[in-house]
Amino acid sequence: MAKSHIMIVGGGIGGLFAANALISQGLKVSVYEQAPALGEIGAGVYITPNSVRQLERVGLGAATEKWGARVGEKSYYFRHDGTPIAPVQVTDASGWNANFGMHRADLVDYLAGNLPKDIIHCGHRAVSFEQDSSKASVTFANGVVAEADVVVAADGIHSELRPYVFPPSKPVFHGTISYRGLVPREQLPDWPMDRWEMWAGPSKHFLVFPVRHGTMVNYVGFVPADEEMKESWSAPGNPDTLRAEFAGWDPRIGQVLKQVDKCFRWALYDREPLPTWTKGRLTLLGDSAHPMLPHLGQGANQSIEDGMALATILAQVDNADVPAALQAYERLRRERVAQIQLGARQNGLRVDSAYTDLAVRDAELAAHAEFRKHLYAYDVVPAARAAATALA
Repeated sequence: MAKSHIMIVGGGIGGLFAANALISQGLKVSVYEQAPALGEIGAGVYITPNSVRQLERVGLGAATEKWGARVGEKSYYFRHDGTPIAPVQVTDASGWNANFGMHRADLVDYLAGNLPKDIIHCGHRAVSFEQDSSKASVTFANGVVAEADVVVAADGIHSELRPYVFPPSKPVFHGTISYRGLVPREQLPDWPMDRWEMWAGPSKHFLVFPVRHGTMVNYVGFVPADEEMKESWSAPGNPDTLRAEFAGWDPRIGQVLKQVDKCFRWALYDREPLPTWTKGRLTLLGDSAHPMLPHLGQGANQSIEDGMALATILAQVDNADVPAALQAYERLRRERVAQIQLGARQNGLRVDSAYTDLAVRDAELAAHAEFRKHLYAYDVVPAARAAATALA
């Protein structure tokens, strides 16, 4: 069987995990990243059991334990004044708890560190794409033209390659920005580092969870915005503005925000689910295919599922069958992520208390545990193997 060479455009979490998954299946991989060096702005990411089982499959279970902070069963939802609402679901349907708060930079570092050094090429911004029946090529702004059997666009919500699959569309702004940042544990010595906690109040909510093996507190404050702001991980935020947004809330939030001397501001966008992700030998992965709001904590987790599904299917097919294999990958993934994209929108309304009766909101947060059990229990590999077998 003639195995394929896969080019991944984008060196973020989704692209780097896909490279790990493809290499674990014996496939040849190259990664092209537009930034001059790999890295992530300092902020947290929440990793859940549905993707942790995939990290374990590619040999990164121990690194996840080392760099993550395990979130336990004392995790809770609160009203904005600190009144308890309901426990947060942290196990899957089988009772397995593998929820970790991660520093994004740590996750990128160990995903990249598990790869052969010569496959990652930084300083390459994709500007055009071409393909024929047997090969695909990407031209980069620095003049390099790279060729492969498969091109995977993992280059984010503003993907340069998405328009070669589907006509351009605008991201959808949801009227909310998040302020996010990190506080060293030394500045909050009494803060419990074994749980994920969220405070839900009128039109806004506040989230805290541990990262970097419990040595840092990650916080995110979601607040309404009156005008569209350029989406960015790294736009500077004003800590005093953030403190004013949550004045009068549970004093514990004030404890965190008192320690904040700088933060980042991020406008919340997603896109309507795409009707297609694939054209010939080009396919989309992660935020280039399905950017989602953070209100289910699934953006990175779904990109990891994508990468494992893609690797599982491509490993089973000859190079001549790549276009059919990419269609099978798309069919497998598109419906699940569309449901999660829409579910993230719905949960955002819930935690921002867009309800006249908060008792209804509180009951829905309690009932949401059942949804999360099944979200976390999903294993993409058996489904991907079945999809590959159907191609034979």
